[in-house]
Amino acid sequence: MQIQVLGGYGGESLECRMTCLLINGTIALDAGSLSQTLSIERQAGVHSIVLTHSHMDHTSSLPFFTENVFGRIERAVDLNASPATIYAIRKHLFNNDTWPDFTRLPNHLVPVLRFQEREPEVPFTLDGVRFTPIQVDHLVPTYGYLIEQNGAAVLWSSDTGPTKRLWEIANRTSNLRAVCIETSFDNSLQEVADLSYHLTPQTLEAELHKLEKKVPILLHHLKPTCIDRIRQEVKQLRNPDLEFLEQGKEYRF
Repeated sequence: MQIQVLGGYGGESLECRMTCLLINGTIALDAGSLSQTLSIERQAGVHSIVLTHSHMDHTSSLPFFTENVFGRIERAVDLNASPATIYAIRKHLFNNDTWPDFTRLPNHLVPVLRFQEREPEVPFTLDGVRFTPIQVDHLVPTYGYLIEQNGAAVLWSSDTGPTKRLWEIANRTSNLRAVCIETSFDNSLQEVADLSYHLTPQTLEAELHKLEKKVPILLHHLKPTCIDRIRQEVKQLRNPDLEFLEQGKEYRF
C-alpha cells in the first residue's frame, strides 16, 4: 500500500496544504488539496474519494477537481462518506448555488460524481484497498478509517478530540503498521481545542495511553499558526514513536 501525502495540515498557507492523501494513485482520502497538487492527467486517474467529514479543510478542492476531470473520465467518481457528510455536501456545496451539481452533470445517468453512503464499521473495498469507517468525536459526524491491503493496516484518525472506539480497533488489529493521529493546536489553546474537538500535545499524550501496541505514531492536521509550538511540545513528550506526517512524502506499508 502506497500513501502519498498531498496535504497534511488543518489549514492553508504558502507552506501548508489542507488534508488529502492519495492511496495507490487512484483513491483520495479527503480532498483538502486534491486539485492543487496533482496534474489534471493524474486527477483523472482518481477513481474514488473517501471523505472523513464535511469541513472545508477536508473538502475544499472537490469543486475544482470535478470541474478538472469533467469530460476526461469514462465513469463517475465515487465519493464515499457517511450519510451525514453526503447530506452536507449535497446541501452546501453541489447545490447549484455554491457550485454546479456535478451529480447531475453532464446528466443524471452519467454524472461526474456519484455518492456512496458508508455506515460505521461496515468495511468496503476500493481498488483492492479495504476501508473500515470508525466513528470519532468531532463537531460534526466524522469517520476515522482503518485502511488495509496485502496484510498491512494503517489507522487514520481524521479530526477528533479524545475518543474511545478508534483505540479499541487499533488494539485488536494484529497487522497494524502505523497510527496517524491529529494534533491541531498547541497546549496554550487547549480551551479552543476542547471546544472544537481537536487534540493538543497534552491531550495526545493522554490518548496514547489507550494504545496497547508499539507502532509509529504519525502526527497530522497541525494548524499553520501552531506548528512551531506543537513541535516543541511534542519533543518534550520524549516519546520515540512520535513523528510528524511529512507533506509530499510517499509512505509504503
